[in-house]
Amino acid sequence: MNKRENNRKKMLELDMRCTALLEEQCELQLELDALKEEWGHIREQDQEIRKLHESVRRLKHDMKNHLLVIASCLNAKEYDAARDYTSGMLDKLNSIHSYVETGNSLMNHILNEKLELARSRGIAVKAEIRNLSFAKMDSLDFSALLSNLLDNAIEACGEAPVPCLQVEVGKRRGYEMILVRNRIGESVLEKNPGLCSAKPDSAVHGMGIPQVRSIVQKYQGLCDFYEEDGFFCACAFIPE
Repeated sequence: MNKRENNRKKMLELDMRCTALLEEQCELQLELDALKEEWGHIREQDQEIRKLHESVRRLKHDMKNHLLVIASCLNAKEYDAARDYTSGMLDKLNSIHSYVETGNSLMNHILNEKLELARSRGIAVKAEIRNLSFAKMDSLDFSALLSNLLDNAIEACGEAPVPCLQVEVGKRRGYEMILVRNRIGESVLEKNPGLCSAKPDSAVHGMGIPQVRSIVQKYQGLCDFYEEDGFFCACAFIPE
């Protein structure tokens, strides 16, 4: 009997060790997946920064020639030609956008990708970003939250006569905050006060709002949707 009991104990111990090892393996796999994802974001950011630096380098290299052309037009009193040439230079300068660096690799990736998308659609963009970690949030939840807020605003800008997108990331009263504002031509909340989702006849802002609310609620945070000075504002507060 003692031998059977000993064997049973050993089997239980082996089962417990196997279970512990499997749990440890799962944790290590999750950490590895997270590191791979972060490394992917870092590589993409590096490529974006290199492209930006190359654009600036080319512009500096060509600047002397540009100025010589403008000076030549002015000396010949060809003012319209000088004005047109200067306008073309400004268009090139406006096409070179600053890279947003937040200290948070995931936020860098999402912001730069979405802001570039907005600019490609002719949307004026303004961003005020503080270096915040949103450390309490799972990376997938943070990605879904920020992406949904930006996607909704970018999509809705297509309805505005003068499209404009403003993004603010900062702190307010013990909360880490994401505020996304987009210009509107008419009230969204009057047409769709509940911001109901995803029917063809719904206001655009219904898309993704349930997921935003669900993620914020998961972290005992707050979210607010309101209109101010011709802008629709979506704000998420996550406790520090």
